[in-house]
Amino acid sequence: MEEREIHPLESLLESGEEFGKTSFELLKLKALDKSTALASGLVFNLVVITFLTLFFLMGTLGIALWLGEILGKIWLGFFIVAGFYAVTGLVVYFFMHEWIKKVVSDSIIKHVLK
Repeated sequence: MEEREIHPLESLLESGEEFGKTSFELLKLKALDKSTALASGLVFNLVVITFLTLFFLMGTLGIALWLGEILGKIWLGFFIVAGFYAVTGLVVYFFMHEWIKKVVSDSIIKHVLK
């Protein structure tokens, strides 16, 4: 039988090819890990936001009905609560817009670089 002589260059090329494949697999696994962490965090946040929204909705309805009962006309309670939300929304928009953008951006960057 004829033994095949392995050249150092051929061995080096095979090792380089294996290293490339392994590095690519590692990159895919890291990307998968980051994307699943981001997606699971998003789903959790959406569930929490949904429950908080329902809580505030029920609270708002209760306050509006209560104010309406105190004032004698139910619709007045709803207008007062709507006015409160309008003023709060304007304050947030004009005075806290940049701060909210910064907090959200920092949170996303933190999750991606984790």
